[in-house]
Formats: sequence, C-alpha cells, structure tokens
Amino acid sequence: MILEAGLADAYGAGFEFADANDILVYNTLKEYRKHPRYASIYGTYTDDTQMAIAITELILETKEWSKLSIADKFVEVFKRDPRKGYSSRFYTILEQVSSGKELLEVLHPNSNRNGAAMRSYPIGIYKREDVILEKSEQQAIITHNTKEGILSSKIIALAAHYFLYKKGSKKHLIEYLEVTLSQHFDFIRTSTLKMEALPTVNTVIALILDHKSMSSCLIEAVDLGGDTDTVASLSLAILSLCKDTIYDLPNWLYKDFKNDTFGKDYLIELDNKLSNKLIE
Repeated sequence: MILEAGLADAYGAGFEFADANDILVYNTLKEYRKHPRYASIYGTYTDDTQMAIAITELILETKEWSKLSIADKFVEVFKRDPRKGYSSRFYTILEQVSSGKELLEVLHPNSNRNGAAMRSYPIGIYKREDVILEKSEQQAIITHNTKEGILSSKIIALAAHYFLYKKGSKKHLIEYLEVTLSQHFDFIRTSTLKMEALPTVNTVIALILDHKSMSSCLIEAVDLGGDTDTVASLSLAILSLCKDTIYDLPNWLYKDFKNDTFGKDYLIELDNKLSNKLIE
C-alpha cells in the first residue's frame, strides 16, 4: 500500500500541474519525469508519501494520539529527510520550527485542500470504524480543520479499511461509505487544479471503481492533470488492496525508485509492519 503510493507519487510528481500537451506526449509509463520546479524529487516521493509515513509511524509506535504527538511526528519526519512538494508556506514553517508545539502555534488550519486526505489511508489498518473516524479527524484538524478536510480524510481511511478487511466488492464501496458516514456521495472525476479535498477524493474513488489494472489507473490519474501526484498516490495505495487488482506496473518503476534511507526498502518495511498489525 505505502510502496505503491510512493511509486505513484514519484511518477505523478513529474506531471503535477503540467501542460496538457506535455502530459499527452510524456505520460507513457516508460520513465520518471523531472518536474521543472522540483528536480530534487525525480524518481522519489513527495510530501504526500512523507506525511503518510508519519501517520504510519504513529500507528506502529502505538503512542496515544493528540494534537501534540501528531504535530511532533510531522516535524520529526520532515526534519530527518526534508523533501520538496509541500506548499511553499508549509515548507518554510517546517524548516523554521523545531517541535510540534511550535508547529501548532504558527499554523492556521483553515484549509479545505487535500493535505489531510493524502496521508490518511494508513489509518484504515484499524479494525474498528469508530477508531478510524476518530483518528482521521484527529490528524486532519492539525492542518485542515474544515468540514471538507476532515470528511476527505475519513473517506480515504475508510476506503482503505474496506478493502484491507475484505468487507465487500468494489460495487458496494460507495454504499459502505454512505452508510458509515451517513451521507450521499457522487464520486465522479473532478478537476484537482485547486487541490481541493473533496474533488480530489471524488476523483480517487472514481478511478478505483473503474480500474483493475494498476498501470491503467496510474496513466489516467496523470492524464486528468492537476494535482497528479496526490491523485495517483491515493488511487494506487487503495487499488493495491483490492482483490481483483491486476499488478502490472512496469519493473522500471520499482528499479528506478530511489532507495535511500527512507526510500523503497523503508516503504516495504512499513508495509510489512502494517500487515503484521492487520494479522494481530
């Protein structure tokens, strides 16, 4: 799940907010593409996966979740391995603060963008839905304390949970989300140019429902344009959990994925640890 998210994040990052003609020409799933503004994230993941790693480590450490413990983890994970991809404002804040306490003091968490959703899928590992809903909200309010930010976080975590615990087939996913969250959803592909939370989640769920092939899902996630790394990362993270998924990602995507201290092997290690937690 986390490895697939990282791979898709790295591939999608090269096309984030790219010109439609460039996407048409270069989105061939033959190589990672350098983003003109973020050359340093070529062949590696961005803030999307880094923040999901932070959530995963919190889960595995079994610490009590609080605003402070979550914020501390966000700062810790960034400081040990600074990565581009964050908004310029948030990146600067993370550079300047030295603790979760300082982060909480300077943040104004009124954003309705997709930052809370992009990191929430590991929360699906919990067995109880009330715990998932609680923790999805806890982590969302640190940076996205809005109705849209919180709801998007819950949708992604529940979707991952649905497939992790084999609660049903794809065709019943929407019904499951509607019943659990007590509201109606229209999950259709929506522009992510503004990086808004619900349009992102709408697009991700639509892609998951319409694709079996990991490769075709990744290609379409990028073809849609906009916030391609977030849509691609979330789509493949959750699609990787579906029992009818065709695992046809090209070998080069794995081979050329950066394997530094917190690279490919570390993502595999986290996936294995989460799998063991699922068995428990």
